[in-house]
Amino acid sequence: MPTYEFRCHECARTFDVQRPMSASADPAPCPDGHTDTTKLLSTVALTGGGAAAPAGGGCCGGACGCG
Repeated sequence: MPTYEFRCHECARTFDVQRPMSASADPAPCPDGHTDTTKLLSTVALTGGGAAAPAGGGCCGGACGCG
């Protein structure tokens, strides 16, 4: 389930909420109960689990002999 980051305008607290993507735009009160919050634009980092990219930055970076 995705995690969305919110910030409270009243207490300036940043907090995370896990919810389905279908509810991503729903408002979320902060843990202190304030309702004036904004969903922040978060970045996603993917790590591990896949094959390493070839040295040189991909096929035409020298790994496959093209060019």
